[in-house]
Amino acid sequence: MAKGRGSAIVVAMVIMGMLMLPHVAEAATYVVGGAGGWTFNVDAWPKGKRFKAGDTLVFNYNSGIHNMVAVDKKSYDSCSAPSSAKVYQSGKDQIKLKKGQSFFICSIAGHCQSGMKVAVTAS
Repeated sequence: MAKGRGSAIVVAMVIMGMLMLPHVAEAATYVVGGAGGWTFNVDAWPKGKRFKAGDTLVFNYNSGIHNMVAVDKKSYDSCSAPSSAKVYQSGKDQIKLKKGQSFFICSIAGHCQSGMKVAVTAS
């Protein structure tokens, strides 16, 4: 084998191996509501965004006056959290999205009705 030809074969094999690796996409992190955070009138915030399973939603809010509850569509639509639902109250909650729809509301009286709710769909 000629000198250099072996090196070319090794380089070609390495490149072929790299091409066979699955594409690894990095998960994104989104602050719900943008700079204003988790507050009133954020229900339109997801429009135009493309969420993927594994992305993280960050809910930043004043924990003294708000909370965040992950709910189903029926609870989202009616703005009522079931008593069995987990209520997040840290003011810095992070939720990793699963594939499909996810719904979040503030369960403080009147807050969800004032647009403190979001629905996202992750592919």
